[in-house]
Amino acid sequence: MLIPDVLEHLIGMQSQSPTSPYVSLWSRTDNFVHESLSQLLLNRQAVRIALMRSTIFLVTKRDCMVIRPLVQPVMDRTLRANFGQKLMGLDYEKLSKFSRNLVESQPRTLNDLGKLLKEKWFDKEPAALAAAARNLIPLVQIPPRGIWGAKGKALHTSAEHWFSQSLSTNYSIETLILRYLKAFGPATISDIQIWSGFTQIHEVIEKIKPHLEIFFDEDGNELLDVPNAEFPDVDTPVPVRFLAEFDNILLSHKNRARIIADEYRSRVFTVNGIIKATFLIDGFVYGLWRIKSQRNSTTLIIEPFKPLSQIEKDELVFEGTKLLDFAAGDSKVKDIQFLAPI
Repeated sequence: MLIPDVLEHLIGMQSQSPTSPYVSLWSRTDNFVHESLSQLLLNRQAVRIALMRSTIFLVTKRDCMVIRPLVQPVMDRTLRANFGQKLMGLDYEKLSKFSRNLVESQPRTLNDLGKLLKEKWFDKEPAALAAAARNLIPLVQIPPRGIWGAKGKALHTSAEHWFSQSLSTNYSIETLILRYLKAFGPATISDIQIWSGFTQIHEVIEKIKPHLEIFFDEDGNELLDVPNAEFPDVDTPVPVRFLAEFDNILLSHKNRARIIADEYRSRVFTVNGIIKATFLIDGFVYGLWRIKSQRNSTTLIIEPFKPLSQIEKDELVFEGTKLLDFAAGDSKVKDIQFLAPI
């Protein structure tokens, strides 16, 4: 499967961390190389933009142009919830037009954009003004941001300016929900809402429900899925996998116990909004990982939540060696370190 096909199947990759999609794609595809994603960004065939839940996703150009208008109600609600009081009395239409002119004249950081907006709306906080621009305009983050091995501030311009075309308003929420179910089903209505940020979608679900498969979990919750979805046998071996920060699979369902035990959630989902990089054993989160680099050496540090068997350690070493080659191929010395469970 080509990388754009993977991105569209998953409806984008979580990308709050600029380079996390590289690891996410590496863990999901065979023979993935950094350049295959970097070139999509440089050639303007993929882009980083705030979409579902008003968080940053890396998506194809095609998905950017159709999904961004669809999630505008989510962007509006998030803006009101976070900055409504600080933006009281603000003419949003006027700010949107003025902000668009600023970012289309030259790409800007949100910090710089906020300062420029402050000069016109001097009674408002720069951060609140920048947030308004971010949520009202389809702002994309342009390279070198998001390019593996490159450094650069998060510079923004509008999607229309970047792609030299208008966004499409001919895309339905029904289509998006069906795509979600194809990638992440079976799922509850709450799962769909948690993933998308949409609320009050029961009427939409009722419209497409006759075309869906219906299941029930062990607690009696109704699960929806696309027809004829393939399910692996319960005895299918599940290989060890390393997941990046903010990985989609941790954020696409309300019931996260289907992949991580409740007792470990606070160690992965931090109070400041960071979702740490994790590893899976038999399809469940078993611990954290991080890479530490010092001059010419690189160490993969594996932090399990509970004691591991020797077979599990061997599998992690095998997969971790490949991860080090991918993430730190130029490093002369590579090592893997296991921390004791806490």
